[in-house]
Amino acid sequence: MIVVSHRGPYRFFLSDDGTFSARRGAGGLVSALGPLLLDAPNTDHTWIAAAMSKVDVAAVEAGEVDELGVDLTLLDLDPLEHRLHYDVVSNGVLWFVLHDLFDTVRRPRFDIRFREAWDAYVAVNEAFTAATADAATEGDIVLVQDYQLALVPAQLQARRPDLRIVHFTHTPWCGPDGIRVLPTDVAEQLSASMASVPSGFHTQRWAGSFTAATRELLGPDAPRVAPFAASLGPDVDALTEMAHDPSTREAANALDDAVGDRLVILRTDRVDPSKNIVRGFLAFDRLLEARPGLRGRVVFVAMVYPSRQGLPEYLAYANEIEQAVDRINDRWATRDWLPILLDHRDDYARSVAGMQRYDVLFVNPLKDGLNLVAKEGPILNRRDGLVCLSREAGAFEELREGVLPLHPFDIEQMAGALDDALATPMDVRATDAQRVRELASRRSPASWLADLVARA
Repeated sequence: MIVVSHRGPYRFFLSDDGTFSARRGAGGLVSALGPLLLDAPNTDHTWIAAAMSKVDVAAVEAGEVDELGVDLTLLDLDPLEHRLHYDVVSNGVLWFVLHDLFDTVRRPRFDIRFREAWDAYVAVNEAFTAATADAATEGDIVLVQDYQLALVPAQLQARRPDLRIVHFTHTPWCGPDGIRVLPTDVAEQLSASMASVPSGFHTQRWAGSFTAATRELLGPDAPRVAPFAASLGPDVDALTEMAHDPSTREAANALDDAVGDRLVILRTDRVDPSKNIVRGFLAFDRLLEARPGLRGRVVFVAMVYPSRQGLPEYLAYANEIEQAVDRINDRWATRDWLPILLDHRDDYARSVAGMQRYDVLFVNPLKDGLNLVAKEGPILNRRDGLVCLSREAGAFEELREGVLPLHPFDIEQMAGALDDALATPMDVRATDAQRVRELASRRSPASWLADLVARA
């Protein structure tokens, strides 16, 4: 089996003495597949990814990859092509299209610069395709991951029709109106490539959107392989281990010192416009306005860490978050109470400690492929905490019976959901928390991987 993904399972670091060290990569894909593939003895698999730094390239040249116990290939991509592929097309265009984030009055504008970037996207996909074709043996299963590599399925089929290829998208997919934002030839290439193999999504909703968009673009009679839904679940063993790690205990003690015996509303997210962070704060502001008795009794702990800082939209959104927090804290803070505690550190131990401590987990994305936090939180929580979850998160499809639904654009509705969650009696909280915990535990990385392999 071959896993093909943009980011690999390890990042390399160069020590002062000239030696290399490897650190397990971040992200849901590595967290999901790591225990199954990287830590499994006597397994025959290959992982192909991009080298993300010059140190990664140097580590490959020094043979450090060979010492990891995994057949890992890191591609030394042309730096300019790689930047155009990743920053301009993948993150700057496809992410925005798939999450319906563009303000279409102003953006996007597809000009000659985009065409240069699109050529780079095609070239990078071809580099992954060539490496996979060279590495694969007859009849291998190839699991291609995410929208950065959406052209690999068709390219690889043309080179190696003997391979059993599956593509999986971890983001949402947009419907016919959304995909039409892309230049027609670009939309058709993406759709035709992914439709040429079994393509998976975290929910049936996104699979249905893909089917509708593809039918619109390619025509109802065009050959297509039906997409499928396979939701990823949390790694309960890994979460349990992290919950008992000394770094988590230290973070939990620090959080207890900061919030005392107050009620805690928690969010933990990347700083990304799709996460809808500012509207969440506005809902909390409205709650404090409508329920004076909660002032001083509840703290909104927001663990939001930087992401894609090379994109101006992300930098602007980070500034909006800061301004919203400052306004709300200035309005309501007292000498011994700060309504919103904003933490910008990318610290997994702190996130785990927060998930153990929350009374309400607040997850309100505008659109999300899954949102694993909505599943991890209930498994880790120790206070019969409730989950307020956006209907636009992929996880809502599975957790709807155990969560309080959120309309991510409706400030009044979100404030009301927070109010209901905080006011829920303890016996009802215990029942609801147990229900969402059971729902969140139904899927695992192993069941997700088994679904992908079964489709090959």
